[in-house]
This record gives sequence, C-alpha cells and structure tokens, in this order.
Amino acid sequence: MTFERLIVGGLGTNCYILKSGNIGIIIDPGAEAKRIIGKASGLDIILILLTHGHSDHIGALEEVKEAVGAPIAIHPFDWIEGCDIELKDNQEIKFGEDELIVIHTPGHTPGGCCFLVGEILFSGDTLFPNGYGNTSFSGGDEQAILKSIRERLLALPDETEVYPGHGKSTTIGRERGLY
Repeated sequence: MTFERLIVGGLGTNCYILKSGNIGIIIDPGAEAKRIIGKASGLDIILILLTHGHSDHIGALEEVKEAVGAPIAIHPFDWIEGCDIELKDNQEIKFGEDELIVIHTPGHTPGGCCFLVGEILFSGDTLFPNGYGNTSFSGGDEQAILKSIRERLLALPDETEVYPGHGKSTTIGRERGLY
C-alpha cells in the first residue's frame, strides 16, 4: 500500500488517498474537491472513509462522492446525511492486496475512528504529535479520548507510523511517553 497526503482547506486538514494497485480509498475529503478528484484519477476508488463528522473533514464529501462513485463510511455515532455504510470497531476492509482495520476511538467525537493498514495508522483527530484532539466541542470527552489512546493506540508497536487529521506525522513510540 502506498498513499498520498493532501493538505486541504483553511484548517489544513490532511486528506489521504490510499492505493493498492489500481484500487483506492479516500480518507477525510475535507475541502478542495477538484484537487482530491484529480489526485484520485486513474484509481478505482472503492470507499470514502471518514474519521469523524466534523465539517473540516467532510467539506468536499458530496462532490468527491459524485465524481468517484464510491460509498461513504462513518461510525454510526457520527452519522451524517449522505453516508452509506456504518463502520464497526475492528472491522476489516480489503482493498487490492491490502487490508485496513477500523479502530473506534471515541473522545474527539463519539464516533471517532482511526484506520490501521499494516504499520501505518491514520488517526484523524484522535492523536497528533505531542497531543490529542480537541475535546471541547459538543460530543467531545477528554476521559474517553485518553482511554482510546491508552487502550487502543498505545497497544500498537512503537514503530507504527501515525498520520493525523492535521499536521505532521509521528510514531506510537514517540507519543507513548505522553500518556
């Protein structure tokens, strides 16, 4: 699996396009639909995954869905209009030669999810370098996000690369000492 990171929108949201052969998955199309669609050109996009339902992660969702024709998947606790598939904790999603595992990580939102492909974690707004996602929004819960990080994410190997919803990447090993 390879992937491309696009920084989109005014809040610098990371949108990821995962590739396994000619099969693709888009994670968090937050803005700049035409740019996302252009980067996904030539791929058979089978799914649009949402780490959570905040507007900076879904701003281009409708236009991207229309262009690529793929269903949208989100955890039911963050369900938004236009979604097609409910994600479940530990759900396995095959794409090309690869497999993605859904990890439900409530805290930033009730339905927040991270996606693990091998030793690469797409953490949405759950885990960032040196910190975690804002829990002051409606539905946010600081104790829940800390539990999600400690019990679900820190259970991963230190070398697991973490690609968050905003900003630069890190590793589980670098973040372990903070929690």
